[in-house]
Amino acid sequence: MRKPIFVRMLTPDECQALEAGLHSRHSFTLRRCQILLASSRGQHARLIAESLGCDDQTVRHAIHAFNGHGLAALRPGSSAPHHTPHAVFNTTRRERLRDLLHQSPRTFGQPTSLWTLPLAAEVAYAEGLLPRHVSGEAIRLALRRLGVSWRRAKRWITSPDPAYARKKTSGTA
Repeated sequence: MRKPIFVRMLTPDECQALEAGLHSRHSFTLRRCQILLASSRGQHARLIAESLGCDDQTVRHAIHAFNGHGLAALRPGSSAPHHTPHAVFNTTRRERLRDLLHQSPRTFGQPTSLWTLPLAAEVAYAEGLLPRHVSGEAIRLALRRLGVSWRRAKRWITSPDPAYARKKTSGTA
């Protein structure tokens, strides 16, 4: 069981700001003010969550944010992801990803000969191409930056035959 968490002792100015926030048009600010005032009255996170119809972890996040940042916790932060695929995929890694996808997945011990985005993400991490696990969507975005459109599983294997391109276009194999 978690140790109960409560908001720190409020200053008179903070109490006034929280009371004023109860009349806010912004639902985020209103909810945070309700949570913080209930916590200052000694209510546990679980009870606050039940009365407001939210998760108790939401209540804990609000209390931690206020205890750490004060009234700044009443303003919503950015909803952008903390990690973007661009940070993981620099130009070199994108090119290495393209090279990886031009090989058969069986080369890497996979039971299939077709690449899927999640499989490409798994193999790229296992081969040390990436420093952390990424989603298939991150792989798709990296490929899009290379100008590659990805809609379904790919068979990107090319022949070592020097005349492969000529034979492929002429229709004789």
